[in-house]
Amino acid sequence: MAKIIKYILLSLSWVFILSSSAQDVESGVRVPACVDGTDTIPSILLQPVYVFPKLEFKNKKQERFFWMTVRDVKKTLPYAKLIASIISGVDSSLAKIDNEKERKQFMKQKEDELVSTYKPILKKLTFSQGKMLIKLVDRECDQTSYALIKQFRGGFRAAFWQGFARMFGANLKSEYDAMTDDRDRIVERVIILVEAGQL
Repeated sequence: MAKIIKYILLSLSWVFILSSSAQDVESGVRVPACVDGTDTIPSILLQPVYVFPKLEFKNKKQERFFWMTVRDVKKTLPYAKLIASIISGVDSSLAKIDNEKERKQFMKQKEDELVSTYKPILKKLTFSQGKMLIKLVDRECDQTSYALIKQFRGGFRAAFWQGFARMFGANLKSEYDAMTDDRDRIVERVIILVEAGQL
């Protein structure tokens, strides 16, 4: 019975989509179409819909973890993507600078800009969101936060920030592994659904 209802709803949604496209054509708005003989068929690209097995929580703690993960991913994923974009830009800029002194000046200037722009925003993250950001940076950049700091600002500064993070129970060397780590597997599921607009 449930499958029949799903098929009926799916059919109705197609009818709605096609009828709304036809209305667009009648009102003078162009929509993509393909011509088959004498028929013109509106062509509409639909976003993919991801379907996962239903999550069954063993207890309230697991359910709370899931919804906190959703909250943390929604808050930190844009920053992780922004960091990846900034690093890509910095990499391409550094590739054009041969002089080591100029490279250091450039990195110092870039660091100052980023700190003044994003420090007030990042200070508002909760502890769990900070840990999530560290994981997502590894996902987006294919390098841990520790490795990135070491690459751009040197080993001493990377060690300093790692020690600081460890005092608060975080780890800049945390790696993202959705293949073997159960928590990261849940995070990956949440990311896919959030990016698809399904969560």
